[in-house]
Amino acid sequence: MHQVVVTIIPIFMLIFLGAGARRLGFMEPGFTAEANRLVFHLAIPALVFRALTRASLREQFDFRLVLMTMIAVLAVVLLTWLFIRRRPAVAGPVRGTFSQAAIHGNLGYIGLAVAFYYLDEADFAQASMLVGFLMLIQNCLAVLLLNFYGQAAGQGRGWKMFSRVVLNPVILAATGGMVCNLGGVQLPVIADRFLKILSGLALPMGLLLIGATLSPGLLRRWFPLASLSTLLKLVALPGLGLLLYRLAGLETRTMIPGLILLAAPTATLTFVMAQEMGGEVELAVAAVSFSTIVSAFTYALWLGLLT
Repeated sequence: MHQVVVTIIPIFMLIFLGAGARRLGFMEPGFTAEANRLVFHLAIPALVFRALTRASLREQFDFRLVLMTMIAVLAVVLLTWLFIRRRPAVAGPVRGTFSQAAIHGNLGYIGLAVAFYYLDEADFAQASMLVGFLMLIQNCLAVLLLNFYGQAAGQGRGWKMFSRVVLNPVILAATGGMVCNLGGVQLPVIADRFLKILSGLALPMGLLLIGATLSPGLLRRWFPLASLSTLLKLVALPGLGLLLYRLAGLETRTMIPGLILLAAPTATLTFVMAQEMGGEVELAVAAVSFSTIVSAFTYALWLGLLT
């Protein structure tokens, strides 16, 4: 339990430091937007790519982990559909945003941060490999859900978002890292050290940026739906994942990277996709803010359960 505490508390201290820095004027919207682009397009892909090129994927890759993780995500999509069926008065944009908030995790900034500081190098590589698969399915499902429930169908925005999913720099980095690893490609020392330096920017800056984007003020209006999406995202999704991992006979060490990623709070990209595809932007902001705060406690719960 000590390892859980010393991992989770510093991570969320950085997040709340980012929130305080925004209030004090150190992280203005213009700065956070450009810094977010830098971290998302360069630093995090460098972190993922380097981890995968240094791993032993031929020995570590476990297809059962990937398969059970995907099934858990699809099961929560089904739960959101069952909930929405009982509330026909809920508007389409709200339905789409609620559904994607329940499955769309913040893998790049929070999921990978917890994995990096909690796991050893070999298990972090397992998490980095899984990030590529999980990002692909959750982004594709988010586009489909927003199109299905919302008003963006037929406007061409769905295909635009799908192209952004395919060209996601973290997915490309994960794919490239796995190809290099399985192909036996060795990075030159200079390239490896360059990526190590660049990837050092990813996690601390990403956590500060998450804090700077928190907006708890919208929670009062959207609390019922934001709290339910948070319950599905932080309790139901990792809980189903853990159950499926056990049914598949996975060892505890193999489960932990998947559990960390499934337990990540709602991604800030949920807000971007709601804005681009006719979703409910305020609900997205409320869900991101609430789930991020609550995830400090749920991460301690899930990781404590497996230690």
